[in-house]
Amino acid sequence: MQKIKSLMARQGLKSPQESMADLSPVENLRIPSKEELRELREQPIDPQAEQEIIDSIEEVYFSNDSFDMVQHELEKLPPELNLQELEEYRDKLKRQQAAVSKKVADLILEKQPAYVKELERVTALQTNLQLAAVICTNARRQLSVAKEGFTEASLGLLANQRRRQLLTGLLKSLRTIKTLQRTDVRLSEMLEEEDYPGAIQLCLECQKAASTFKHYSCISELNSKLQDTLEQIEEQLDVALSKTCKHFDVSHYTKVQLAYTLLGKTQTAMDQLHMHFTQAIHNTVFQVVLGYVELCAGNADTKFQKMQYKDLCTHITPDSYIPCLTDLCKALWEVMLSYHHTMQWHEEHDKQETTPTPEDAAAAESDELAVDRSYVKKKLEHGLTRIWQDVQLKVKAYILGTDMSNFKYDDFIVVLDVISRLMQVGEEFCGSKSEVLQESIKRQSVNYFKNYHRARLEELRMFLENETWELCPVKSNFNIAQLHEFKFMGQCRSPSVSPSRQAASLSSSAQEELSLFQQYQREGNPFEMHMEHKEEETEDVLASNGYESDELEKSVYQDYDSDSDVPEELKQDYVDEQTGDAPLKSVPRETMRTKKKSDYNLNKTNAPILTNTTLNVIRLVGKYMQMMNILKPIAFDVIHCVSQLFDYYLYAVYTFFGRNDMPVPSPSLQAHGSREAGTARVVGPACLYESSGLGLISSRLRTTLNRIQESLIDMEAVGENAGVHGPAEDRKEKVPSPHLSQLVVLTNSGTLYGLAQRVVATESLVFLAEQFESLQSHLDAMMPAAKKPFLQQFYSQTVSTASELRKPIYWIVAAKAIDYEQMLLMMAGVKWDIREIMSQHNVYVDVLLKEFEQFNKRLGEVSRHVRIPLPVSNVLWEHCIRLANRTLVEGYANVKKCSNEGRALMQLDFQQFLMKLEKLTDLRPIPDKEFVETYIKAYYLTENDMEQFIKNHREYSMKQLANLVNVCLGSHINKKARQKLLAAIDDIDRPKR
Repeated sequence: MQKIKSLMARQGLKSPQESMADLSPVENLRIPSKEELRELREQPIDPQAEQEIIDSIEEVYFSNDSFDMVQHELEKLPPELNLQELEEYRDKLKRQQAAVSKKVADLILEKQPAYVKELERVTALQTNLQLAAVICTNARRQLSVAKEGFTEASLGLLANQRRRQLLTGLLKSLRTIKTLQRTDVRLSEMLEEEDYPGAIQLCLECQKAASTFKHYSCISELNSKLQDTLEQIEEQLDVALSKTCKHFDVSHYTKVQLAYTLLGKTQTAMDQLHMHFTQAIHNTVFQVVLGYVELCAGNADTKFQKMQYKDLCTHITPDSYIPCLTDLCKALWEVMLSYHHTMQWHEEHDKQETTPTPEDAAAAESDELAVDRSYVKKKLEHGLTRIWQDVQLKVKAYILGTDMSNFKYDDFIVVLDVISRLMQVGEEFCGSKSEVLQESIKRQSVNYFKNYHRARLEELRMFLENETWELCPVKSNFNIAQLHEFKFMGQCRSPSVSPSRQAASLSSSAQEELSLFQQYQREGNPFEMHMEHKEEETEDVLASNGYESDELEKSVYQDYDSDSDVPEELKQDYVDEQTGDAPLKSVPRETMRTKKKSDYNLNKTNAPILTNTTLNVIRLVGKYMQMMNILKPIAFDVIHCVSQLFDYYLYAVYTFFGRNDMPVPSPSLQAHGSREAGTARVVGPACLYESSGLGLISSRLRTTLNRIQESLIDMEAVGENAGVHGPAEDRKEKVPSPHLSQLVVLTNSGTLYGLAQRVVATESLVFLAEQFESLQSHLDAMMPAAKKPFLQQFYSQTVSTASELRKPIYWIVAAKAIDYEQMLLMMAGVKWDIREIMSQHNVYVDVLLKEFEQFNKRLGEVSRHVRIPLPVSNVLWEHCIRLANRTLVEGYANVKKCSNEGRALMQLDFQQFLMKLEKLTDLRPIPDKEFVETYIKAYYLTENDMEQFIKNHREYSMKQLANLVNVCLGSHINKKARQKLLAAIDDIDRPKR
């Protein structure tokens, strides 16, 4: 290479770079000299040989310019030098050098025209560059002039103004950003103040502003923070919404609704509100019950918190049951009242909203508001039923969680009262009939009432078996409306209203027209009422020392509270059933002196005759009616039990006093009737009773007593085959037949065989029947329509038969009070076949009249202890007179021989008896007067008339008719006629056999 370079130097050639550097615009390119070219041509020209020489050159020589070939060749020398070899190697190198040089020279010569041409182009370019430099110089000079004259003076001002405007806008944005950065503090303050609408409004404005400046990096973070704040506000708003479920506040709820409107989530808010109400009901009842359970459990280590509500209700103790139920209903009332206020708020809010002008945007907004309002209205109306259903289910679980069968009556009535009030709330809340509550309380009521009624029947049996049938001294103006058990009827005539509501309705006439939600809209609670009315009520029904003087009775009527609240049918005083006479409230002494002797109450006022047991039954009926009044679904069960109380009392009075003691009691009431007939066999001829049937109970009464015995009386409890007949379940519903107290003596003739006790027992039953009659309209109103025939049948077949017991009960007294047997014996000793008309009656008439005088005297003595009402005295006198008259007929029928004068003597005796008897009694007409007179006069009948008489007068026994025929034999009837008449009598008697 060095050689090439030296060659080029010798030839005057330069590298292109050097040539370009030294080139001037007018300089020409130098061409190699001919000597140089010739020298190069002298080298071998064999291309192949030349190429072989070049190829033999070591590669290292072609590597780079920094290669040190001298060093390379020196290093290749062997340790021992050989001159010949060196020279040969040197020659080789020279040949290689010459070949390379020649090759280079050839290449240079080959490219010389292109080289020359390129140099010309370079020269032209240089010329153009010099011209461009001159133009640029001139332009710069002119631009400098323009800059000094225009740009710096005018455009500089404009640029500064633009920069100022940009900076002013930037400053405004920075101030807005600074304000946005401070909104967190203000939002927190507004949330603490519960200004939710303001907070949401501010947050939305901040979000709008932040979206304007979103190109700033700091604002993107702020926007995210505002979104989090808005979500936090929604959470707090939800909490605020839940607070309205228990304590509704108008301003608070208005803020919350406005806030949700700003968020555009009105429908969501309503969904959330109903969810909160459902949750509020659950949490409220759970906390109330949990509080009582934990309080009663004390330190018991039971995990009540983790229990289900239904299981928790089973841990309520009986003592805490009513307070817990009351608090439960109070808490639920608060929730329902809040819902009621919520609905009112939306109704008023919808009315106050004015419809905007129907422009496009405004009309669209109005449509959206209308949709929201419609949704809210439907949701609220639907929510009424849902919330009430939740309330019912919660209270149902509480009701059924405890067995109330052993509760005290007053406590159970309070429970019914509370539930009745709750059902009234439900009806006013959403028009519900509260089927769930009715069914649950019905189940508890039926269960409770069965046990309660069973206990009361056993209690009634105990009372009856220990009852001495003494008069219970009550005031003459006593009536059942004065008993606190019947106060509810005076307070409100509608049996569908609870007692607490009735009491509330009396406080103000204006309040009666208001619903519970209107009455307690601002304060108070409808479930606080029953506690106020649980205080003891006083009664003033007992007379002083059992008797009332005129002055005392007068003061009683002056001082006694007005009975304006007493039902009309209960204002009536005691009325005698047969006569219909109402007793005087105050009896002057002059009037008392002119009273009929047969009334036997001259020293008594007409106070009702009843016993402690009667009063007890009446109170029980009042309690039962209270239960019906509050809970109609079990009305039939209760009325059925009420009828059993009356049935058992009636059966007891009949069992104690209506049949005579027999050695072996018969299980059939049909035999009871025969025992009445059997009574006569002790005191007189059987025909007196069997033929007349006066002592037998009526078929209607017998049917009633049979029904009572079969359905209510457990005859096996005292029978020999006790427990064998009938399943145990049937016997559970029955009560053993009562036994008369040993203190009651019915065999003493001095007391007219317990007449005082019989009067008290029988008349107390009649009084009880009258009270039932007065209650019929109330019971009928409570009774379901399908069951009303039962009530009507009970009244027509049972209650109305009470007075019919007078006959069999007083018959026993009448049958024993007069010695009819002695009279028959005395009549048998009289000679009736006399031949002359007598002017003096027989002694047996005086003896009989003395018996009646003694009877009258004893009645007077009994009346000093117990008032004997006119119907009772009439029945007693009627029985005695009938028995006496039939004894007379029986005596006359025993006569073997009798003349016309003897028949006249019979008439004389009977007329004497009637004349004296009419002075002892005011009973008119005299019973069975025609029975005796007709029999006596039949003696004078002819054969044909006698035959007709026998056919028409079947009230006489066969013996009496046969005796009549036999006595007439020989006087005006022959033997053939006698046979004919006896055959007629036998024909009449044959169907009876």
